[in-house]
Amino acid sequence: RRAPPVDPEILRTMKKVGFIGYAPNPRTKLRNQIPYRLKETDTEFDSFSQVPESPIGREEEPHLYMVAKKYRKVTIKYSKLGLEDFDFKHYNKTLFAGLEPHIPNAYCNCMIQVLYFLEPVRCLVQNHLCQKEFCLGCELGLLFHMLDLSRGDPCQGSNFLRAFRTIPEASALGLILADSDEATGKVNLGRLIQSWNRFILTQLHQETQEQEGPQAYRGAGTSSFGSSGDSVIGQLFSCEMENCSMCRCGKETVRLSSTLLFTLSYPESTEKPVKDYDFAQILKRSICLEQNTQAWCENCEKYQPTVQTRNIRCLPDVLVINCEVNSSKEADFWKTQAEYAFQRAMMKRGGFEITKGKEISLGEWKELGNPDMGHSYPSVEELKNIWIPHAIKMKLTKSKELDVCNWSESDELSPTDDPDSVYIYDLMATVVHILDSRTGGSLVGHIKVGETYHQRKEGVTHQQWYLFNDFLIEPVDKCEAVQFDMSWKVPAILYYARRNLNAKYNLVIKNPIEANVLLAEASLARKQRKCHATFIPLMLSEMPQAGDLVGLDAEFVTLNEEEAELRSDGTKSTIKPSQMSVARITCVRGQGPNEGVPFIDDYISTQEQVVDYLTQYSGIKPGDL
Repeated sequence: RRAPPVDPEILRTMKKVGFIGYAPNPRTKLRNQIPYRLKETDTEFDSFSQVPESPIGREEEPHLYMVAKKYRKVTIKYSKLGLEDFDFKHYNKTLFAGLEPHIPNAYCNCMIQVLYFLEPVRCLVQNHLCQKEFCLGCELGLLFHMLDLSRGDPCQGSNFLRAFRTIPEASALGLILADSDEATGKVNLGRLIQSWNRFILTQLHQETQEQEGPQAYRGAGTSSFGSSGDSVIGQLFSCEMENCSMCRCGKETVRLSSTLLFTLSYPESTEKPVKDYDFAQILKRSICLEQNTQAWCENCEKYQPTVQTRNIRCLPDVLVINCEVNSSKEADFWKTQAEYAFQRAMMKRGGFEITKGKEISLGEWKELGNPDMGHSYPSVEELKNIWIPHAIKMKLTKSKELDVCNWSESDELSPTDDPDSVYIYDLMATVVHILDSRTGGSLVGHIKVGETYHQRKEGVTHQQWYLFNDFLIEPVDKCEAVQFDMSWKVPAILYYARRNLNAKYNLVIKNPIEANVLLAEASLARKQRKCHATFIPLMLSEMPQAGDLVGLDAEFVTLNEEEAELRSDGTKSTIKPSQMSVARITCVRGQGPNEGVPFIDDYISTQEQVVDYLTQYSGIKPGDL
């Protein structure tokens, strides 16, 4: 429950020392008591952290309901056959694979897709294999492999999400939701996915670093870690920074750190109207952050007001930005900036550039209507609600100053620019939080899918923006990826990738699983077992070749019962299918002298609570796993 607002009497009589306030207790409340049902007087955050009741009730009146259909939360209607007869093709006409939403913590589906469509990340995790039981790199590798093989059918992230649930840092960061939280819209999904974004990059950086480099760093740093050059994640995302603290006594301390992503920081300004900023200006101030805080000074031997500044020493290959639009104040800032940008775009369309801050009259507006210049102008709708550019140019000057400016997709570098110190970034993905009072909201991604992916799936080379909404995938116009109507579509994460990024990385995937896993008995129980009771491992000469027959059977146990309701006519309607976990795998030779003899027969250890061993079908009893 949200903390009650502080009594105005306390605020009025409060004296501040540093950043701590002291006030006499007005004794207007009983000690340790708080009334139930606090009336929500504080509306500042309401539209964001709490999903208002729909004024429409269940009935949908199209003109009142702003969320476009493709952005709404998609749900699977289960029939007697479970998923068998659900028409996924209706939601996805492409050959790319969606992800199913009904698994716990599937709120991160859109971010899994973003990582998949970053070619160097996809190749990194598909080449990764280690011995850890729960490694997100390994599980993401398997999931990406499934996304590669699919021809438009959705995949399930269940193994990845199961490994995710076992990681202590994920649960410490509040990233693991109870089933009820997601359904009721109790959590702020925008905030959640930004924490997830930071967590996954840090986690993959550590896991792949341990495999690649000897100077492995272990530990759960949120954004600072060891040397960054020793994992592909480090090379892609990491950015070395100098943090400088200057005490009022003149003592300066500098420490180095590195980060995998940046958080937007907005100007604290009370002046009305809000100034007109380029996105590049805000990005620059967020990267080269300057803050006033209280910090310990060795020189003065006490806490002193300190100016902390941060400068970057190199530019990352992929620029990841958490937007931090957590209250209506930031939302209004975006809205205002988009309006300024819209006016400028309309002026430009009308044939004369607008200089910042110039007011225009209504008459001038009307004249801007439709200049018959023979150009194909973007329509007015396509210019609305856009503040972020499709490309950004960044440069570190000789004196280590950072220059950032909005850039256009079609512009190349000028011949005087040194390609090593000047980077052009193209927008590659935006993740947005859809505010929807009827479903509790959801997260979707817009992703610019590159040529290599189209080549592999569809045999064509082109780039195209798509909307990824769980198992709904639809091509969208590039302007839609950057249009944020703050009343229902709030930006959470932006990914900008350096132009021609793929040329720098080795993109060969070599399947890390060797054939010899089929030979020796790779079992946890081998210490107790002297003889192979139920199977004979393959001999080298029996290695299955293409076209050979192998029989395979799997037994499952139930982790969660299905949720279903009985309808008034006696039929059953499944709300959520049961969750199964594989418990035993058996493989049998289909030919050769030992035809019919098993070569694998393994129980699969499970860490999770099993609600039903399904013994009458599976033959598995409690204790077997």
